[in-house]
Amino acid sequence: MLDFKEILKKSRYKVTPARIAILDVFLKNKIPLNAENVFKKLTKTGEIGTINEATVYRTLTSFEERGILTKVYLQKDSTYFELNNDHHHHIVCTKCSLIEDFKDKEIEVILKKTVEKSYNFKKIQEHSFELFGLCKNCSK
Repeated sequence: MLDFKEILKKSRYKVTPARIAILDVFLKNKIPLNAENVFKKLTKTGEIGTINEATVYRTLTSFEERGILTKVYLQKDSTYFELNNDHHHHIVCTKCSLIEDFKDKEIEVILKKTVEKSYNFKKIQEHSFELFGLCKNCSK
């Protein structure tokens, strides 16, 4: 289990109930979420006091800047985030929005080889790899 207090301290954040609650939403849901999703889940559980959706968004953005969260590019209208605790990619259903994580070491090897063959690039600092299609239920 992740120790959110320790993660916040290492990132030089003050440990607050709101920050712990925001990170806990990601741990419990295990899917990429946007600020609206996080705010609704916090409101439903009653875990937040006077925090508003804009504060949630600013907190998510600052967590991403310090490496606690990762941005996920899902071809949607808002920015999605997830915990930055293991490297993986996503398959997204374009009809029902189902998201499935996947890991593939061969993709990582291909990315490394791509940079090695590049004339202009020496290093990949980060990357995002999402696949979009129809899940089994939606393709029936």
